[in-house]
Amino acid sequence: MIKLIVTDMDGTLLDDNHQLHPEFWEIEEQLTNKGILFSIASGRQFYNLEAKFDRIKDRTMFFAENGTYVSHKGKELYVNPIEKEAALGFIEMGRKLENTFLVLCGKNSAYIETEDQKFLNEVSKFYERLKVVDDLTKVEDTYLKVTFCNFNGVEEHTYPHFVDYTDRYKVAIAANIFIDITALDANKGNAIKGVQQELNITPEETLVFGDYLNDLEMMKVAKHSYAMKNAHPEILEVSNFVTSYNNNENGVLRTIRELGLL
Repeated sequence: MIKLIVTDMDGTLLDDNHQLHPEFWEIEEQLTNKGILFSIASGRQFYNLEAKFDRIKDRTMFFAENGTYVSHKGKELYVNPIEKEAALGFIEMGRKLENTFLVLCGKNSAYIETEDQKFLNEVSKFYERLKVVDDLTKVEDTYLKVTFCNFNGVEEHTYPHFVDYTDRYKVAIAANIFIDITALDANKGNAIKGVQQELNITPEETLVFGDYLNDLEMMKVAKHSYAMKNAHPEILEVSNFVTSYNNNENGVLRTIRELGLL
């Protein structure tokens, strides 16, 4: 019996226009009435998720910022920050890379040091609280992650610069144009494991959906791990199942229906 459902957002629950399917609210309510905890795991900021799911935020569990911040029913459960000194070092490295924009993701807000309109338009989709500052290294906050954006693609142009740090930090390609660096043990999978232990929920009672490389660990903590039909090849390889429909075809909710959970 499924007790916990966890889904990624972009490329998974949301379509390519970053929109929820209209039937989401009805299905979430039916799952809740059956005692199934429907949760969101995303690289997005907590405040962005809270705003997106304002109607149900008082009962929803959010694994935000790739699992570095967990909240349930409006209460903070878990914070896994990156060391400030390390974050500042990554910021300095990022500043030297061509065509690269930076986001410092803090507990209280996200911070950028450019007003480039294309970049602003993109990051505004994922951060409800976003401040433009003169110098990211002067920001006073609890640092959750450092994010790099390259519109030419991060897998080829950004990741190679940080591959030597993967033994000490979690370097996750979160989307085609975004890469996130967090504490080594900070990921969606570890955050979900903590909640499973706290709520006495087993991997056999857990259903997860994901599409990109920041979902990798999440796929390993659930027996019912579904890669989206549109997922990255590595996610397709590690998942136990693949949805019959992609994110633009309402793949998550249609799979939930097919599994007879409603």
